[in-house]
Amino acid sequence: MPATITAIVFIGGGPRTAGVLERIAANRPEVFAGPLQIHVVEPHVPGSGRIWRYDQDPGLLLNSMAADITMFTDKSVDCAGPAAPGPGLSGWAAGVLDATIIDVPDFPQQLWDQLRDLTGTTFPTRQLQSQYLEWFFRRAAKSLGRSVTVHRTTALGIDPLDGGGHEVELANGRTLHADIVVTALGHTDSRPDAVSAGFSDFATRHGGYHAAPNYTTDVDYSPIAAGQDVIVAGMGLAFVDLLVLLMEGRGGRFEETDDGGLRYLPSGREPRLWAGSRRGVPYHSKISASLRGQAPGPLRFFTVAAVQELLQQHGELDFRQHLWPLIAKEAGHYYYRELLTGSPERAAMEWEVFAARYAEVDWYSGERADLVAAAVPDPGLHLDLERLDRPFDGVRFAGHQELQDAVARYIYDDLALRDSTDHPETLALFLALLHVYMEVGRVVPAERLNAKSQQVIHGWWHGFFSFVDSGPPPRRLRQMLALHRAGLLQFLGPGLEVSTDDASGTFRATSPQSGVSVSATALIEARLPSTSVARSLNPVLSSLYDGGLGTEQQLLTSDGIHSTGKLLVSSGHHLVDAEGRARATLFGVGPGTSGWGAGAFARPNTNAAPFRENDALARTVLGVARDIAAQGPAAHAGTAQDKITPEPAAIGKG
Repeated sequence: MPATITAIVFIGGGPRTAGVLERIAANRPEVFAGPLQIHVVEPHVPGSGRIWRYDQDPGLLLNSMAADITMFTDKSVDCAGPAAPGPGLSGWAAGVLDATIIDVPDFPQQLWDQLRDLTGTTFPTRQLQSQYLEWFFRRAAKSLGRSVTVHRTTALGIDPLDGGGHEVELANGRTLHADIVVTALGHTDSRPDAVSAGFSDFATRHGGYHAAPNYTTDVDYSPIAAGQDVIVAGMGLAFVDLLVLLMEGRGGRFEETDDGGLRYLPSGREPRLWAGSRRGVPYHSKISASLRGQAPGPLRFFTVAAVQELLQQHGELDFRQHLWPLIAKEAGHYYYRELLTGSPERAAMEWEVFAARYAEVDWYSGERADLVAAAVPDPGLHLDLERLDRPFDGVRFAGHQELQDAVARYIYDDLALRDSTDHPETLALFLALLHVYMEVGRVVPAERLNAKSQQVIHGWWHGFFSFVDSGPPPRRLRQMLALHRAGLLQFLGPGLEVSTDDASGTFRATSPQSGVSVSATALIEARLPSTSVARSLNPVLSSLYDGGLGTEQQLLTSDGIHSTGKLLVSSGHHLVDAEGRARATLFGVGPGTSGWGAGAFARPNTNAAPFRENDALARTVLGVARDIAAQGPAAHAGTAQDKITPEPAAIGKG
């Protein structure tokens, strides 16, 4: 390779890399139009990668409607680079059908059927989404001419070179020279933590079954027998996928009933699942209603100006004390605006009157509670974010049946609120949380948050947002109810505790709020593995950590040092090494990094955070490539600490 051509190696070729490639192509004319050699290392099909690959159960769905999915940086995105509009999933499907989009493979018949049946409100299969993502990758790569080479293999390690740059070792025996490396690994596997490792050891010793946290579709469930009792810890999206694989995936089917519900017809091969979690309930259903009231405008309370005012008042910010009250007030503003303007028959006050008084009171104040009570006579319509987050807090159940009835009623009520046209205020709340979630990383400087708040953002805030906004299609909740009526799904309740009993060789699950206790020889931890660079099973992450080129984000709090497990990156996505220095030519992006993280694709026209990040990263990478081309090896000079300051609350592994 001629020395004048800058080499960029992307490790990971999923949708995040595809998005950055598209932004590199869009920004090249302005930032650096010189020659590039781009390598993408991805063992799966590039574009979809591992998580969105075609090769998974055809019954697995996205939890987003087709109209809410795009990979394109449209005009709403606030970024330095040019917009590049293009079709979202719905538009792409229409283009394939009318042959205005022809650069697609010869799809199998079931995908053609899905394309024909697809509407904007369809929850598409992951198989169909894989084809959209792969098409987008091919399009982005083509826009870079002959610059892109894909290596269908795994990267094993990254080593610095004395003369500048790095070597990337591949599992196929090749070694790539890289002037710039971008790790975009998405979700990766980790060795189990101590608790899960103990469960696995227990199951092995007693001849039982344990599935540690993993990607549901990658777990072997064949040892689970028909009729076997199985404890399931977790009721999020991984649990939803588990139901698909262990019920319909084993030959059962659902049929419609006369009352609009579902009936499950078992195959006889299904196990019986006992499911619980911290909340004791599944994620909220996606929403079917459309807004009827005033259209939402810009955020009113969680704004750049409001955060700047807080920054001027405080040396550092606390998420719970300073930011959450603004977020809650913003959520309430969206919610009550829709309720009062879209459903005036439920209101006792004009919106303009309410809004003027609402702007003057704090969310956590008696004045706000009194105002809501005066404006909305039905207390069942009052927004209670704490109850939304923990619906069974403080509730004691008399026993098994009372718990079953309570959880089933909760799911029925959730469907009544969110899967009907009668409660568009639930959509307004959804949109408020979505917009705030996308804004937090833009308006809040991470270095001005205390360490405890960074833990809260990566933990509780992300979990709460996912619980409310990233739930399953409503049909999945109807299926849960049908499985419950069929006796194949029982609920364990909130505050789930799992222990082991050596005397009986069984796992034991209990809920302190219900007294329900179940013993079984099988346990499934239905959740993704916790991010951990130190325990990572990904060879590149292990190489970065062991070699000191990368480290885990660690937070220094009043009660000690705590690790988030995430790969530490600077605000510009440079990897931060074990000495706390930001590396000039090593970058990291995605959910496994300490960046804010906001997915890889998004709803159109929402100024989506991942697209803003992709554009900024692409321009940074092009700028480094330009400097290398102009200065030669000297531009690699190991660190970028003069230009990029790691967050004070984040320290290396020491």
